Amino acid sequence: MPRGYELERISMKKVPQKREAWIALDERGQSMTTTQFAALLGSDATFIIGGADGLPEQVKQDARLVLRISSLTLPHALAQVVLLEQLYRAATIRTGHPYHRT
Repeated sequence: MPRGYELERISMKKVPQKREAWIALDERGQSMTTTQFAALLGSDATFIIGGADGLPEQVKQDARLVLRISSLTLPHALAQVVLLEQLYRAATIRTGHPYHRT
């Protein structure tokens, strides 16, 4: 990741209680462009990927945003890879690195 960005994989039991930072990933969530996604990195963000049955409704209701990274149902490992690539791409946009081409 570019300087100034940290990633950590944690279990749901350790998700910070700061719900205003929660971004829940769900196939029925809001779609956005990579540039819009990059704007999310302007503040603290905790991305939450659910288990095999998705996320509990309460987590989605408490989240600042419910986001779709694909209309397709993805295996969790692939969803993590897609999210990681988009986080990297968004961070490079925010730091002015030429990785993302518009």
